Amino acid sequence: MNSSGEDRFKDPLTRVYAFIDHVLVRCPTCDACAVVLKDTSAPEPRTGTPRTRRRLRCGACGLSKDELTPMSLIGAPVDPFYRLPLWLQANFRGHILWAYNVQHLDLLESYVAARLRERGPNPGPMSMLDRLPSWLKSAKNRDEILRTITRLRATLPAT
Repeated sequence: MNSSGEDRFKDPLTRVYAFIDHVLVRCPTCDACAVVLKDTSAPEPRTGTPRTRRRLRCGACGLSKDELTPMSLIGAPVDPFYRLPLWLQANFRGHILWAYNVQHLDLLESYVAARLRERGPNPGPMSMLDRLPSWLKSAKNRDEILRTITRLRATLPAT
């Protein structure tokens, strides 16, 4: 059952871009859980290659990077800015189940758990959920994927 206690899920028509302002990654220095955040303290330049200001922070070792980075690799188990491995990823029968952050994981869990999945009235461009691979959408994998999501949650640092 999904987190709202219902067996029905209505697609909120979310795009994967909605989750990239707070991405959990493996720290390149100590391998702990770090975060890549959108830096809103300074304006982004409007010339040349599109770049965004990002901050990489690790609470375990103190690593701190602030850079203008190009965005690439959306939809892969790496963060789209520093290209670091995502913290929330696990092997599932030869596939990688991944999420950028807890909110992304929550959405995936609600979708997978639901026995009835509904699209919005005006779907427009395909939402993130429309683009999920068939192995993740398959009802026969539901229980095992939900167990995998539970294991991923257990790796999150205490807040």
